[in-house]
Formats: sequence, structure tokens, C-alpha cells
Amino acid sequence: MFEPFSFSENQIKRYYQTACRDLNIALNNSDNQVKFIFCYDALLKLAITVCAFNHSRIKARTGHHIELIEKLSEFLNNGDIKVIGDRMRMKRNRDLYDGGSVITEKESDEYSVWLKTIFKTATVYLKAGQSNLLL
Repeated sequence: MFEPFSFSENQIKRYYQTACRDLNIALNNSDNQVKFIFCYDALLKLAITVCAFNHSRIKARTGHHIELIEKLSEFLNNGDIKVIGDRMRMKRNRDLYDGGSVITEKESDEYSVWLKTIFKTATVYLKAGQSNLLL
């Protein structure tokens, strides 16, 4: 599902910036559904960033979101990413393919707080791995 690829520093920065943009949209929105969708998108974009940083490009195939979440969990050495990220993926899929699901305020707040900590961990990881990668 992944293939080796050398990304430029600029590409990695752009991936990271778009992930941060989606996180900020999630954190600054009061609509629970919007917060959740942008949290999930930010998680995937962060996974793409960390994979790119590790010279790994995902191929768009069935199940690639699962693989991205698992890879992020592996790179950051955090099993919660796999568990919570997969829960988010399934909830998003139910919303998308099964006629909708309700995201409560409590859920959207919990996902937002959790994702902020994952972003902090990933930022430290990226900065430690390449000091000239200014994020």
C-alpha cells in the first residue's frame, strides 16, 4: 500500500500546513459535525505528512485510510492513534454511507482535545528528525 518516495522539504511543509489548517478549522468551529469532519481530515493529513517525512507515499486504494492511521500510530509509537483513529474512520463511514450519524458535543470536544495532543507529538517528532524542517 506504501511505496518509497523522496518528498521535498517544501512538499512536507505544505502537507503539514494543510493538516494544521484543518485542525484549526475544527478547533474554531462550534458545529459538532464540522468539528468532527475536520478533525478526521486533519488526522489523515497529519498521517500523510509523517509518512512523507519518512519517505513513504500511500497509494490510493481500498483501505488506505486504515493504513495511514496505522502508519501514523507506528511512527509516533502511540497505539491510541490506531484505536481512536479507526473509531473516527468508522463513525465517518457510517455518516457517509449509512445515512448519517450524530456527533455529540462531548464527542467532538474529546476528538479535538485528543487530536491537539497528537499534533504536538507529531510536531516534536518532525522537528527532532530534521532540524532544518521549519514547521
